Amino acid sequence: MTQTQGHLPPQFWSTPAVAAALAECDIPAILAEIRQANEWTQAELAETVGYSQSWVSKVLRGRQPLTVDQVREISIRIGVPLHLLRFGARGDDDPTKRREFGKAVALTALAGVALPKRAEVDETTAPTLTSITGAQRRLEANTPARELARGAMAHVDLASRILSRASRSHFAGDIRAGLSEAAGFAAWVHADMHDTGTARTYYRLAIDSARQAGHSLLAGYMIGSLAAFEIDADDPTLALGLLAHARKELSERPPATARAWMSSIEALGHASAHDAPSALMALRMAEAAVTASERATAPPWPWVFPFDHAKLAGYRALVMVRLDRPEEAVAAFAESLSSAQPAAKQRGVLMTEIATAKALSGHHDEAFHLASNALTVGITYGSERVIHRARRFRRTYNGPKTASVRAFDERLQATLL
Repeated sequence: MTQTQGHLPPQFWSTPAVAAALAECDIPAILAEIRQANEWTQAELAETVGYSQSWVSKVLRGRQPLTVDQVREISIRIGVPLHLLRFGARGDDDPTKRREFGKAVALTALAGVALPKRAEVDETTAPTLTSITGAQRRLEANTPARELARGAMAHVDLASRILSRASRSHFAGDIRAGLSEAAGFAAWVHADMHDTGTARTYYRLAIDSARQAGHSLLAGYMIGSLAAFEIDADDPTLALGLLAHARKELSERPPATARAWMSSIEALGHASAHDAPSALMALRMAEAAVTASERATAPPWPWVFPFDHAKLAGYRALVMVRLDRPEEAVAAFAESLSSAQPAAKQRGVLMTEIATAKALSGHHDEAFHLASNALTVGITYGSERVIHRARRFRRTYNGPKTASVRAFDERLQATLL
């Protein structure tokens, strides 16, 4: 064979055609895409899945009905992520959902027809949409945003088209929530590309969809995400206004994770606006909420990970950088990084922040060493957000122009040429 399926890049599963096929559980389309990506003959595909060439030919033409066991067997052999084939709900891998899906596929096989190319909207549609977004989120940490952008936009388009077919069904609310999540991820990807206009467009869609879904927690999450984006875009006043709207969206007693996250963003907004008392008060509120969230069994959807003391330490470090307190910032960074190492692109962002703290404390060469490493991350992963952070660090630096500063300037110019 020319190539084994295991060598397919992770982003293959979020390409528009594959994402659409996964969403509708279109096994023939998935097999066709894998065959094309690997440049396999039909015989090579048949050898991989363990069936005859004539049987595979019928499957590809939609003339061979599949049992649930065959779907599972083929998926395992070919490397299809089972959790993307309707085998999961929001953020989990529920065996009950898998059994229900199994019954549906088995009944289809008993009826003697192949899996439909356009699945009907049902209770599994929204979880399928959110599981695809979850897979894209996991890829984002170490994948260039430009490689994810087309898939992210295609997924938003897919969710919109599904919603148009189901706008009057009782599944519409959950599908709108799935659209909101997809749009929120598309906004994040474009923010990483520093395409601020497109990012704001997708954030607006995410917020509107969450509101129309009647999901106040999701709407608050998306507005808070937009607020964090605006802080990064150097507009803390606008961000603080958005956070006030986000709090109104939440219920009177929002989950502790939501309170901790929102108070941390609020602290960063106040610090960016040079309001130290308000920033420190917001940090204290976040600390109390984090302590309360530790008693919860799991973070509420759409939060995927717990907001713990390590996460709060990271926000505290960012606040202290903006309040010109370098020693406290470096200590908070050390506390945050001692618990878990961030993914590549986030590590690049943090390096620019630590570089700022080091520069404030007079360690200029060390600061520019960190900033240069961050620039390398930005270039390697195609993250305009990280590159922009490195450029902003250089603009705000007012120290001596040492050899390390001149070398950094040359690298910055090279990124433009």
